[in-house]
Amino acid sequence: MTCLQLAELFVSSMVHLLYGFYIFSSAVAGDLSLTLNDYLFKPNVDVVGETGQNQTNVEGLPPIVLVHGIFGFGKGRLGGLSYFGGAEKKDERVLVPDLGSLTSIYDRARELFYYLKGGRVDFGEEHSEACGHSRFGREYGEGQYPEWDEDHPIHFVGHSAGAQVVRVLQQMLADKAFEGFEETNENWVLSVTSLSGAFNGTTRTYLDGMRTDDGMSMKPICLLQLCRIGVIMYDWMDISWLKTYYNFGFDHFNISWKKTGVRGLIDCLMGNAGPFASGDWILPDLTIQGSTSLNTNLQTFPSTYYFSYATKRTRRIMGMTIPSGVLGIHPMLFLRVFQMSQWRFPQDVSPPYKGYRDDEWQENDGALNTISMTHPRLPIEHPSRFIRSDSECHSLQPGIWYYKIVEADHIMFIVNRERAGVQFDLIYDSIFQRCRKHVFRKIPQTLPNLSPRSPL
Repeated sequence: MTCLQLAELFVSSMVHLLYGFYIFSSAVAGDLSLTLNDYLFKPNVDVVGETGQNQTNVEGLPPIVLVHGIFGFGKGRLGGLSYFGGAEKKDERVLVPDLGSLTSIYDRARELFYYLKGGRVDFGEEHSEACGHSRFGREYGEGQYPEWDEDHPIHFVGHSAGAQVVRVLQQMLADKAFEGFEETNENWVLSVTSLSGAFNGTTRTYLDGMRTDDGMSMKPICLLQLCRIGVIMYDWMDISWLKTYYNFGFDHFNISWKKTGVRGLIDCLMGNAGPFASGDWILPDLTIQGSTSLNTNLQTFPSTYYFSYATKRTRRIMGMTIPSGVLGIHPMLFLRVFQMSQWRFPQDVSPPYKGYRDDEWQENDGALNTISMTHPRLPIEHPSRFIRSDSECHSLQPGIWYYKIVEADHIMFIVNRERAGVQFDLIYDSIFQRCRKHVFRKIPQTLPNLSPRSPL
């Protein structure tokens, strides 16, 4: 590596490490403050009871499930910190599952099903053997929505990789891929809303260290290699209180020192075992090649409503793509916004798909390319419609990806709601209102000239 590349790696590593420490310390500080407040000021039981009596009956409402992205977390992790910036409080029936933050799209989709329906996570015998992990994972008991079926469908909202998790889950439901649940179908999903969704991969994966020639393996020296070492050490040490606070989701790989000892740690670090050896983690799914392969088996279904918010923090001037300002881009993302806006696929490597053009992939939000977020495009383009404002969505049709482009970076609408200001409320209010008023399906609809099971 050149001195410039090493300097960039050092800066990127420090920025990401400091931001991670900031999030973790903020969560700890919030928990300590809440504990102290509860100790000094005991809640008024009468007020709580009165509030409970005034709550609206929500039994008839389909749940809205918020699915986090990479390095994300759900309710119960990082203390009282909210990945979605508290947006879950905007509706009376919202679920925020905690899925593996670095596990593969496949594994996360399986986990999401059992989180809702109940039971012990079954990753499937064939997949588990191929990837070298246990077949069964976390036990969810009765589940958060055990009545879930075609007559009790669900609205899903996914941020970043969370949107792709929902698509894979819907396909699994259509394919009846869950043993013991042969009655599943695609109509269990009422609507899918994507917020900066990772549908077609991102060129950032190559900047972080994924190889451009195969989209599966990592470069010897890169940011992702440092991340890999840190994650392996974190899971191997298996500090219970720490993993209760935050978990990368690799428990089913059994790499704890209690089960593998020092030999197991060495095998993982050398790349002979664990999720990074088998490729069963999220980054290979986020390369353009990996996303294209994943999308090959995913459909857009004619009875489901789809909406997508694509974000960007770049602009074009005299044919060049550059970051749109400095202050509006999070410090952790600014360098990547610039690098992605100048990205060129190596000429000595075959392009990731036929017809690939660098200039189409230069607009971005610091994590994903805007072209990737609008709707599924690879390997085939799914039905879509560009809209300029939410007012154009009063009469939605199922089976079509309605998409809107928003001026924002990749983390504008998560964790810290103050950053987005009034735009935060406008985005989430429109999402929840659309779920409650515009896409409450009572009778499954069919697109013209298509049967409900036809692939698009």
